[in-house]
Amino acid sequence: MWLKPEEVLLKNALKLWVTQKSSCYFILQRRRGHGEGGGRLTGRLVGALDAVLDSSARVAPFRILLQVPGSQVYSPIACGATLEEINEHWDWLEQNLLHTLSVFDNKEDIASFVKGKVKALIAEETSSRLAEQEEDPEKFREALVKFEARFNFPEAEKLITYYSCCCWKGRVPRQGWLYLSINHLCFYSFFLGKELKLVVPWVDILKLEKTSNVFLTATIRITTHNKERDFSMFLNLEEVFKTMEQLADVTLRRLLDNEGFDLDPDLQEPSQITKRHLEARAQNEFFRAFFRLPRQEKLHAVVDCSLWTPFSRCHTVGRMFASDSYICFASKEDGCCNVILPLREVVSIEKMEDTSLLPNPIIVSIRSKMAFQFIELKDRDNLVEHLLVRLKQVHADRPVHYDTSQDDDDMMSPVFHSTSIYSDHKFGDLEMVPSQNSEESEKERSLRLHPEALRAVFQQSSSQSPDLRMSREQIKTSLWNDHFVEYGRTVCMFRTEKIRKLVAMGIPESLRGRLWLLFSDAVTDLASHPGYYGNLVEESMGKPCLVTEEIERDLHRSLPEHPAFQNETGIAALRRVLTAYAHRNPKIGYCQSMNILTSVLLLYAKEEEAFWLLVAVCERMLPDYFNHRVIGAQVDQSVFEELIREHLPELAEHLDDPSALASVSLSWFLTLFLSIMPLESAVNVVDCFFYDGIKAIFQLGLAVLEANAQDLCSSKDDGQALMVLSRFLDHIKNEDSPGPRIGSHHAFFSDDQEPCPVTDIADLIRDSYEKFGDQSVEQIERMRSRHRIRVLQGHEDTTKQNVLRVVTPEVSILPEDLEELYDLFKREHMMSCYWEQPRPMALRHDPSRPYAEQYRIDVRQFAHLFQLVSPWTCGAHTEILAERTFRLLDENMDHLIEFKAFVSCLDVMYNGEMNEKIKLLYRLHIPPGDATDYQKQLKQMIKDLAKEKDKGETELPKMSQREFIQFCKTLYSMFHEDPEENDLYQAIATVTTLLLQIGEVGQRSNSSGSFSQEGGGELQVAALSPEQDSVFTDSDTETTPPDSGALPEEAEGDWTVSLEHILASLLTEQSLVNFFEKPLDIKSKLENAKLNQYNLKSFEMSGQSQPELKQDMRRACHTKARMTSSWAVSP
Repeated sequence: MWLKPEEVLLKNALKLWVTQKSSCYFILQRRRGHGEGGGRLTGRLVGALDAVLDSSARVAPFRILLQVPGSQVYSPIACGATLEEINEHWDWLEQNLLHTLSVFDNKEDIASFVKGKVKALIAEETSSRLAEQEEDPEKFREALVKFEARFNFPEAEKLITYYSCCCWKGRVPRQGWLYLSINHLCFYSFFLGKELKLVVPWVDILKLEKTSNVFLTATIRITTHNKERDFSMFLNLEEVFKTMEQLADVTLRRLLDNEGFDLDPDLQEPSQITKRHLEARAQNEFFRAFFRLPRQEKLHAVVDCSLWTPFSRCHTVGRMFASDSYICFASKEDGCCNVILPLREVVSIEKMEDTSLLPNPIIVSIRSKMAFQFIELKDRDNLVEHLLVRLKQVHADRPVHYDTSQDDDDMMSPVFHSTSIYSDHKFGDLEMVPSQNSEESEKERSLRLHPEALRAVFQQSSSQSPDLRMSREQIKTSLWNDHFVEYGRTVCMFRTEKIRKLVAMGIPESLRGRLWLLFSDAVTDLASHPGYYGNLVEESMGKPCLVTEEIERDLHRSLPEHPAFQNETGIAALRRVLTAYAHRNPKIGYCQSMNILTSVLLLYAKEEEAFWLLVAVCERMLPDYFNHRVIGAQVDQSVFEELIREHLPELAEHLDDPSALASVSLSWFLTLFLSIMPLESAVNVVDCFFYDGIKAIFQLGLAVLEANAQDLCSSKDDGQALMVLSRFLDHIKNEDSPGPRIGSHHAFFSDDQEPCPVTDIADLIRDSYEKFGDQSVEQIERMRSRHRIRVLQGHEDTTKQNVLRVVTPEVSILPEDLEELYDLFKREHMMSCYWEQPRPMALRHDPSRPYAEQYRIDVRQFAHLFQLVSPWTCGAHTEILAERTFRLLDENMDHLIEFKAFVSCLDVMYNGEMNEKIKLLYRLHIPPGDATDYQKQLKQMIKDLAKEKDKGETELPKMSQREFIQFCKTLYSMFHEDPEENDLYQAIATVTTLLLQIGEVGQRSNSSGSFSQEGGGELQVAALSPEQDSVFTDSDTETTPPDSGALPEEAEGDWTVSLEHILASLLTEQSLVNFFEKPLDIKSKLENAKLNQYNLKSFEMSGQSQPELKQDMRRACHTKARMTSSWAVSP
């Protein structure tokens, strides 16, 4: 590869490098020790140094230097890993540069020319490096082979990228390679003869952060439940950290956030994820968040360009974003100028003549008789071609025409006219008027839909001078009208810092609802879906369900002080909007606080407009806020805590734990301050929210805390802090509001012994922009991504704690061992999600289910865990015993079991008394009778495992001879490799003989036939044949052991033995009693399971046979090579 030329002294390099070729201007050198079979001592030392320190990650074995004759200063211009690679660079220099350099007279000109040419080659390589990596170049293939060999993952574990770095263990760095795959972060090092392997699943990571230590200023710290790991010495730390964030975010959303999983199609196929895909996805999410567009909107192109801005009479430098349905522009200077052009508004996209003043220009004309000129567009022809294709598609879906009946003088008052097969909507001067084509349907709809904003109907009089308040309102309206003339009045308006200042002052009451529609782009949804809301109302009303019951309970709690919601008109409109939205989006349905937000929307917007505003808020502007776990609100709460520590460090230090404010500030985010601030003041906050998004809530929250910082620092407890904030927020006024003061009905009141100072909302908002308005959308989105990891892991910890809280009192296993078992149980579920196609029975993690049911495993996963942690390992018979155990624990017969059933069974195996263990084994070998009897047995089994035995329990059915054969076979297998194996075999032979005789005695009363003593011998032979065992299925008769075929069918049916017989017979042999009563150590099993759980899964998926697997597992347990992981003890 070509290198950026940097000067070196050749005399200092001769000790480490050997010259292979040279010319007048270039030298090809080889690293000492590379490729030398015997070699001298110097070469051996250099080779050993490179091997031990893994410096091959930094120094290639071949290089080419540029030399200026007569100078001791040289410049490396190329390097290579192989002789063939470096020879290609040498040949290129000889063919393309060597002869050209002779024309230069000045040596400095030669050096300058060569360096410039090399830099141009580097720039060309850099631009195509990402594409080359995706084409699987040789280096990436080599890294992939090493990754697969070192970590032995199944083929489904796809490697995304890799880096050379150091992993710190205390103060000791280990040089090695970091591999980032779709499910794991892996590190490998071979340092001073010691091998280190580190495997960290992304789902185990609690925190990712950039930090520093005493040796290095920049490291990446990865925190899991058990330890912290620091990685450093990256060539590009920022790139590595960003890739880690993206992979962790994608994996946790896919595996832990079931609600977000269905909304993001990119997460459905993890095998398709590449580094390029991650970068494109991050850019796509930034694009949607910045312009607050629908989640399904896909970004196609980002192009540097300049846009003509008539208000500044110049071109503004920025970037164009082209997506499915939008053309957007954002200036490079934050807040200078942004434009959103829905393609349904666009009439034409045309190329203009290319000139020196206007290079590569295009004109985008919209229906409001405005045109946008973009220049300096690279690859203009291809861009325009793709834009026209998407424009044609959008217009085909929604046919449009625009009004040409306006006078020429009305050019500055754009008219929006859209036509569809349903209806027409005309937007002129920010108004919507139904066309004649849909007059009948609109008349019918008006019978049930309220035709105008509730504020216009239920106008309240103010106690203040009406002339004064109206004059302020008129001034604001005049300022906005002037702004419309200069910057545009439709959704396509120029959005600048000036409009932000107007919004911060408060939008006039008469324009508020209409501007909310424009700023949120809900106006596009409204115009694109004519008749949609009316149909939803018809479908959803009159269908009682749990959601409608919740809505009915909250209807009269929504702004009860406002007259609009003191009568049926407002209540009915609110009911229709909330019910229609619940019908539209059943995943969200209805969430508390939606009623408060919707009631305010209805005050300022028509009913259908309020519905689409609610859609914009819930699905675009506040994603994941209004769902089962309100993940989005909790993520923003966590981001808010970080902002407090950053901007208000003294307050954060006093609070010790900023999360203590969560009980107060959560409502700030869920209701946009509407529930804790007087309505006439809170609507100004909503104005800022619709223009600036969640950023406005963050900065206003910081301004509120700063204004009360002194009182909060002097507060003695959380209750007093809550009182301080509640009193402050309740005394925020809006002097410009034309309506009366309406207090916040959710505010926290107290006896005001001292008058609380009044704060004007305009001043508070202005302070929030001036002091805390520097956060960009990109910064907020990256913080959200980082904190989503913490929030999701917090939910996982809550699930774990609740499950363990229920299970711990019912078993004798120590709490710390229970935690280890839970982690193994969960990891087994996760590994199937990593590498297997989803099976019908193995359901994806569903956080909406009760805690105990969120993680469940099927029979194959249970067999893996049984082999790892069960003390009853029976060699080849283990799998059959595991299937029998699973069948017994599957109480509801859904082929899935929960953690409680799994650990209760283990508790009997490890801590149960002898009679409990024998009873469990006995139950495992009794086939189910009819469904009713089997259900009774299962319920009784669960009671027994939980040690809640009923004295009057039903007697267990007796065991037939075939079942007894299988029972004895299990016992024989359990004794294998036991230190007392021979004594146990003799004891079980004696007990078997005794039980056969007991069975024969019972049989004689009904049959004259009897079994001879040889039957015991046949039984022992059968018991030692693992191929002849079976689990209870419909085909049991087909898998009957051949030896048992000699037994008469009618005789076998009468031969039985009871649990009491078996237990009494076993008690006669002390070796058997000792075997079942000896203490068992679960800790060693758990340590072994943590080390080998991944190996077991990998071997299974690679198709190894079970005996081979057992041998490999034993070797893995005793190997001297130490493997560490996030769940294992570090070396």
